[in-house]
Amino acid sequence: MATREVISTGNELAAIAAVDAGCKFFGGYPLTPSSEIMHVCSDLLPKKGGVAIQMEDEIAGICCVIGAAMAGDRALTATSGPGMSLKAENLGLAQMAEVPLVCINVMRGGPSTGLPTRVSQGDILQSKNPSHGDYKSITLCAGSLAECYTEVVRAFNIADRFMQPVIVLLDETIGHMHGKADIPTIEDVEAGIVPRKRFDGAPEDYFPYECGPTEPAVLNPMFEGYRYHFTGLHHDKNGFPTEEIETCRKLIQRLEDKVEVHKNEVESYEEFMMDDAEIMIVAYGSVSLAAKESIRHLRKEGIKAGLFRPITIWPSPAEKIKEYTDKIEKVLVVELNIGQFHSEVQRAAARLDIEGLFKVNGRPISPYEIVNKVKEL
Repeated sequence: MATREVISTGNELAAIAAVDAGCKFFGGYPLTPSSEIMHVCSDLLPKKGGVAIQMEDEIAGICCVIGAAMAGDRALTATSGPGMSLKAENLGLAQMAEVPLVCINVMRGGPSTGLPTRVSQGDILQSKNPSHGDYKSITLCAGSLAECYTEVVRAFNIADRFMQPVIVLLDETIGHMHGKADIPTIEDVEAGIVPRKRFDGAPEDYFPYECGPTEPAVLNPMFEGYRYHFTGLHHDKNGFPTEEIETCRKLIQRLEDKVEVHKNEVESYEEFMMDDAEIMIVAYGSVSLAAKESIRHLRKEGIKAGLFRPITIWPSPAEKIKEYTDKIEKVLVVELNIGQFHSEVQRAAARLDIEGLFKVNGRPISPYEIVNKVKEL
């Protein structure tokens, strides 16, 4: 794939990616440390025939994005942890009604307003279940400036494929990091766009939620002659509310299975010096950059460490984690929270002896700290 070299920040690259991927609508509210995404979208989208709106709050931000997506546009919102909390109810609506959209969360310290200008990775578990109920969330996590671009592009394609919200996690460090990145050309991005499915038959034969047990709904854009109902309630094949027992069961099971059965389509991870590793470090986001630097130092001292980095956080690459932890005795999870992905590694590995290195004071974890922790092992 051809690439182009750019110098930018992670937040700016995420916004550029959305526009290049065909996003036509941004709705949101400025919230540190994500605000630059809205700023760049408000500059670029009108030039491409799109619209960017600053709403009165985070709730209105997600609501107007749902509306734009219902009308058939690729739509984006961006925020941080407190905004995700406010968007939770309507992210649940989008899951139930099967409305595709992308939500970028540039993580900062929490809970509540926390540390607005400092780095954290405290929203990992929130992104697994951002709203109540049963469904399968899809969450991607950028680990470099280039991935702030490529993962947002991928998120739009996944959202349209699975007809649901897709969360892209950045963190304050990688969102505000400024440097060089090699990203795909616009031509390659446009060639790779996967449009959402449409029903082209007679309107009277259209039932948007009548689909296979592991397939998403087929929602034609509103205002194009196909009538159906959007609701957050359990619904029938037309989208109208129902309490019929088997219809309700099949609906909720399908929201789970449409992702679970096809999770290989979204699973993504990086392996760094894992071929001969005797110590496995698990890290993601900006922390993975420090982990790579620490591994280079450790290797010079004869310590065979390697990095496993989940890019798709949810559904987690549990089978690959299990494959490695079955043969590697010493495993260290490094993250800017108190073990939110650590618990997932324990679950996937079926082991309780997984070590952790955590920090929650708003400061990044340095390669020096990781080196020292590995030597303790």
